[in-house]
Amino acid sequence: MPLTAPELLRTLGLRVDGPGLWDRPIRSDRPGVFVLELPAPIARAPVDLSLVGRWLEHVSTLLVDGSPSTGKSLAARLGRFWIPDQQVLFVGQAPDRISASIAGLVATKLGDPLPDPRARWLRTLRDFERTRIWWAETAAAEEFEDALLDAFAEQVPEDARNALHDPSVALPFANLRTTTGREKAHGISGDLVPEPPPRPEGTVISLASVQPEVGPAVGRGAHAVGAGKSRPPRPAPHGSGAGGATRPARAPAVAAGTGGTIGGAPTGRETPPVYVSPAGLEKLRAELAELTTVQRPEVIHRVRAARELGDLRENADYESARKEQSFIEGRIATLDGMIRHAVIIEEPAAGGAVALGSSIVVEAGGEAESYTIVGSTEADPASGRISNTSPLGRALLGHRAGDEVIVHTPGGQVAYRVVEVG
Repeated sequence: MPLTAPELLRTLGLRVDGPGLWDRPIRSDRPGVFVLELPAPIARAPVDLSLVGRWLEHVSTLLVDGSPSTGKSLAARLGRFWIPDQQVLFVGQAPDRISASIAGLVATKLGDPLPDPRARWLRTLRDFERTRIWWAETAAAEEFEDALLDAFAEQVPEDARNALHDPSVALPFANLRTTTGREKAHGISGDLVPEPPPRPEGTVISLASVQPEVGPAVGRGAHAVGAGKSRPPRPAPHGSGAGGATRPARAPAVAAGTGGTIGGAPTGRETPPVYVSPAGLEKLRAELAELTTVQRPEVIHRVRAARELGDLRENADYESARKEQSFIEGRIATLDGMIRHAVIIEEPAAGGAVALGSSIVVEAGGEAESYTIVGSTEADPASGRISNTSPLGRALLGHRAGDEVIVHTPGGQVAYRVVEVG
């Protein structure tokens, strides 16, 4: 049988308190961990369509797999993360006071980012007010939260795990990520009301001085690798004046995706494309495969082995393994985002305007230098591979052989003449 909340806490040798009720204050002013559970196990997710509908009305930015959702489709997606007959709904930590952390969850409305949106999926359930709360006081809150989530995952039957929308991460229904930052692949984004950016006291903003953000010109051969192709901007026209420095026209920024998220909330910024060569993309994919298939399983085994050595509060092996696990999960998330927003740089036509992928020869101060314009992920100035966002790379974009370019550097202005574009 699946573990109940108090049984789950006791598997780690914790002293259990509770149960508390959702609408009544918890009396614990110390740090620790807590577990929310149903009064009894249920086979299917009791998602309330009326609550989901209010969520969609409250948060107009909510998307499922990048597209607007209906209440039924959103409820169906949530239901794909329900583990049948599990009573445990959420595992959390309270680094300061258990009572304050739980009060923050109770006070947060569905879709609001504050005070604490961690258990927002819980609020989509019918009669979620009947949730019971169990807790245990400990100074090692994060370590025990991690151990509780692992203990929960270990007792999920294989057939139930395989039936999940994302079988790779078995978490309680309302937990969206592990303590190391590994998220459920639920496809729901923009599900919190955006927080307005803080404005320093006394700041005066002149609308007339606000300039639109622009990005570098991109070669005609670039195409998106992620969730769809986008038409890149044409290279900026080269100057027609003779003997004087020319400046390429500014091209509009290229946006890939529908905007980034932080903790599920939209940041208000478009996700920038990641320009990369075919060989560079394969390197990113190879590194991601190495991390997910080799290093991730190895560090998970190390965490489990270290946990068995004893007290998590004074366990150097456990702390070291957890830090490595956190780094690996962060790098996996970074690589995944880079690959999803990758734009392949194809070799531009020789003799044309400077663009991503161009090999160029420039002359400055009587000396010739060779460069290749690449995306920031492949930049290596020592090898002559300069980023399109570097001062020189940005200034050269859109120019042709014979053009003169003034580059503004921290040491002053430097004049370059484009000798050859290949």
